[in-house]
Amino acid sequence: MTFDSPSPALAPAFQALLEQVPVGERSVIEAENVPYEHEGTPLEGYLARDASVDERRPAVLVLHDWHGVGDNVRMRAQMLARSGYVAFAADLYGAGVRPTGDEAPAEAGKYYRDLQLLRSRVAAGFSWLQQHPAVDPARLAVIGYCFGGTAALEFARTGAPARGVVSFHGGLIAHDPSDAAQIAASLLVLTGGSDPVVPDEAVVAFEEELRGAPHVDWQVTTYSGAPHAFTIPGTDRYRPVADARSWRAMVCFLDEVFR
Repeated sequence: MTFDSPSPALAPAFQALLEQVPVGERSVIEAENVPYEHEGTPLEGYLARDASVDERRPAVLVLHDWHGVGDNVRMRAQMLARSGYVAFAADLYGAGVRPTGDEAPAEAGKYYRDLQLLRSRVAAGFSWLQQHPAVDPARLAVIGYCFGGTAALEFARTGAPARGVVSFHGGLIAHDPSDAAQIAASLLVLTGGSDPVVPDEAVVAFEEELRGAPHVDWQVTTYSGAPHAFTIPGTDRYRPVADARSWRAMVCFLDEVFR
């Protein structure tokens, strides 16, 4: 594996949240930018792991919001690495594509309109992580935030061999005709009770589709008063209680699916 130089330091709000997860006494957390590609498109992800661990470890693919690979997924990858996982923040847009302002929904819209492309971009990151020498390829999970939460659930619909898939305040797309029967992973959907992007009717439609695939193991948890993007620190939408609860829910979920 080849690595680029380490990414810039996290912004203070993200660093403060990261420090809530302790580092093991003997742990050596390494985090670096990683160049890879998908069908000729250069991509740049972010890998975090405990380099002091020799044996292969369970791994988590982390999917970014519509701003691309940034402080939130870098922080989450480091939090996961401190917790004993190999974590890889995949790049769904392309190297250097990190939109801000009105550019972000426009960029994300390209993938919402082409779900096959979105699924295949996730698959590229998943494949890269599967092949990493520090990873147990039989124990992988996928988590995503906002746009990345949608991407994670779309990837699950491909029948991907992930043990678990977690969506944090991601959009819920019910498919007609349904392809939920293809889902092999356990699903954990963590959503805000005051999220206009994911209204009650969207949750109901998503749940109804999953009920049509009785083999799928799924759970939806709603956090009262939580708006869209409730896990993003440093914004007026951040809800520390919902963030902490959703993170603990994910940790328990990973413990279960990786047994």
